Amino acid sequence: MNIKYKIEFHTDWHCGSGLAAGADVDALVVKDEKGMPFIPGKTIKGLVREAVEEIRGLQEKNLDDNFFDAFGFFDDKEQKEKGCMFFTNAELKKEEYDAITSNTAARFMYRDIASTAIDNDGIAKKHSLRKMQVVVPCTLHGEILNVPDGMADEIIQSFGFIKRMGQNRNRGLGRCTITGRKEDDNDNA
Repeated sequence: MNIKYKIEFHTDWHCGSGLAAGADVDALVVKDEKGMPFIPGKTIKGLVREAVEEIRGLQEKNLDDNFFDAFGFFDDKEQKEKGCMFFTNAELKKEEYDAITSNTAARFMYRDIASTAIDNDGIAKKHSLRKMQVVVPCTLHGEILNVPDGMADEIIQSFGFIKRMGQNRNRGLGRCTITGRKEDDNDNA
């Protein structure tokens, strides 16, 4: 069984690439080969896994074989066995993606925000100015493939536990709503 999901961002968001743009921007978002933003499937998988654990009460006895078959098994932060589910990257719908890239408008998907540390006297600390690239609010889509039948409803329920995504969530970035549905065999959307 497969699940299709949609992430609607209500605020700017930043899913970091680990790269900087020299002296201009300290943190760039992850982009594909055409300069378009996406969220890696492994990021979604980690958030969903954490949400399912939350639903189950974080008790080891509640994490059964079905859970480990789906998500995989880790021992001391090292993956011992890969799960059966595959999480695609979350991306813009093809029509939107094509419209933006064909008009070389990818740059309009981003803006830079700046922040600085303030000392106890209300003065900016030296060398503390940071600039971060963010993606403007948009809607991304993805799929979860090979979902075990007994886990589909629980995974869809877990989407409601994910309220923010990416960096600086505690500062208002990445507020989102995730919804999903089981994919019908006849569904082409």
